[in-house]
Amino acid sequence: MATGKLIYGIQQIGVGVSDVAAAFQWYGRNLCADVLVFDDDNTATYMAPYMGGQPHAKRAMLAINMQGGSGYELWQYLDRTPEAPHTPIQLGDLGIYAVMTKSTDVARSYEILQQNGVKLRSDIVQDPNGTDYFFIEDHQGNLLKISAFDSWYSNNGTHIGGVFGCMLGVSDIEKARALYSDILGYDKILYDETGVFDDLQSLPGGAGRFRRVLLTHHAPRQGGLSALFGKSQLELIQALDRQPVKIYADRYWGDLGFIHLCFDVCGMNALRQECAEKGFPFRVDSENSFKMGEAAGHWSYIEDPDGTLIEFIETHKIPLVKKWNWYIDLRKRDPLKPLPNWLIKALGFNRVKLGK
Repeated sequence: MATGKLIYGIQQIGVGVSDVAAAFQWYGRNLCADVLVFDDDNTATYMAPYMGGQPHAKRAMLAINMQGGSGYELWQYLDRTPEAPHTPIQLGDLGIYAVMTKSTDVARSYEILQQNGVKLRSDIVQDPNGTDYFFIEDHQGNLLKISAFDSWYSNNGTHIGGVFGCMLGVSDIEKARALYSDILGYDKILYDETGVFDDLQSLPGGAGRFRRVLLTHHAPRQGGLSALFGKSQLELIQALDRQPVKIYADRYWGDLGFIHLCFDVCGMNALRQECAEKGFPFRVDSENSFKMGEAAGHWSYIEDPDGTLIEFIETHKIPLVKKWNWYIDLRKRDPLKPLPNWLIKALGFNRVKLGK
């Protein structure tokens, strides 16, 4: 096992939902995220500091799209009714504002999602780099940005892939970059623009004045499942003409909305030390191997400067074909060596046949 830090890529974005099975159906049908990596109903104990100080019963499912990109961890309380935001979320509010999902053909995605009855939140517009995209809402009102992208793992003929990043509301972009650029490696600026933006006008609060910085990583990710995750981007958005509020103010982690941004990593001890030295200490740490449904690993959480939760997972065991009880133990592999394609493609055996 490597002693240094490795970041393989964004593993998933956490989505707090009221019905995890219904959410899996929605994301599977509309975003082709129909491969189930795990389905876990263990009691959530480690996250008690973010859940009112108490453990809670929960169910979580990790759904991925085999064309590439990151997944959606759909997370539901089983012993309480999750709360929606107390006030409508506006662009620039602090936290994960929208998930960025990649499309092979933006016009085709727009047409298919419209035909599926998905709520469209914008026409096809262009970001400051001229990239085509549009916004939709999922079945619970969460925003997703469906965007053209150039990093794919495979081509199975569908119009859409997985997650390639997210839009994050921050109060100070330079302070946020101490984490996102210096520690997480998003050190390449694709644009840094300030003003009022035509492409944001359809969003609540989108007519305001903002600074927008789109980041990616100079160095390609390597090892593990990096080929499946692919390249990723983060867009930091700072409201300049109003005081933003925290999206999760007075609510629990796991309540409705985007609850965390999760990175697949190796070298958790080195990462713990670096985060502490740079002012981002681990707030939660599972310490030893922790079972998550059919998967297992070591995980931890830090907060960005505005309190947005960032998760790290050092995966120990991945279920490849659950019905055959076939797993791979990543602790026995060279962390710098990517998993072979045939092993990654075996995850596709966990595809769930969705009803109509």
